[in-house]
Amino acid sequence: METPQRETRWEIRPPDELGRRVIIALDVSSTGAAVALVDRLLEFTDSFKVGMELFYAAGPGVIEAIMERGGRVFLDLKLHDIPNTVGAAAANLARLGVWMFNVHASGGLDMMKRAARSVSEVVERPRVLAVTVLTSIDDRVLRDELGVARSAADQVVALSGLAKEAGLDGVVASPREAQAIREACGPDFIIVTPGVRPAWAGAGDQRRVASPAEAFRLGADYIVVGRPVTQAPDPAAAMKRIIEEITNL
Repeated sequence: METPQRETRWEIRPPDELGRRVIIALDVSSTGAAVALVDRLLEFTDSFKVGMELFYAAGPGVIEAIMERGGRVFLDLKLHDIPNTVGAAAANLARLGVWMFNVHASGGLDMMKRAARSVSEVVERPRVLAVTVLTSIDDRVLRDELGVARSAADQVVALSGLAKEAGLDGVVASPREAQAIREACGPDFIIVTPGVRPAWAGAGDQRRVASPAEAFRLGADYIVVGRPVTQAPDPAAAMKRIIEEITNL
């Protein structure tokens, strides 16, 4: 099956490179709702995250619909299983033509290596990232509920090093750990940071958060923004406000 082209047409104008570094989380439950947001935001970014909520409701068709409009998809399913299962799943995701997808670093070195190998022969190889510590988890949860003695910051850096050793392209981590990851893993290691909330939006259910400008200053390559844009009365205006904030860095 021929891989869909990632960039096709633009209704208004293509976004600039700065805007493309803002990934919009399409946390909705239907293709129609997702496409409506994509159409409103393509002027500012072509980078969109499809997570469990949307993918499990709409299936692979929503990825094709986004790419047909000129968007590129970060598929956020956080694969976490035995190495053989994750390797097979990774190969299938790669064939969808996605830009990036992720696995859980806590699945271990062999699991991450299998994911990396599985996509190595795809013509348009997607970037494979490792999820380190969810932004909803803090030191207390790690210690008291998950039995991890390290702090969240130390655990993130340790898992990032493991992901690099496995041959993955980068990690998903809180903005708070971006600088330490950069120092440990080098300039070419991709850092994608969720937990990004503008000062004019509440923290929601995330604990280790930062503003868009702060996340980039700390070393993020890409930031993920969801509800502050997608649930705003005017998503385009909210996105424009974020772009203006990061333009003056």
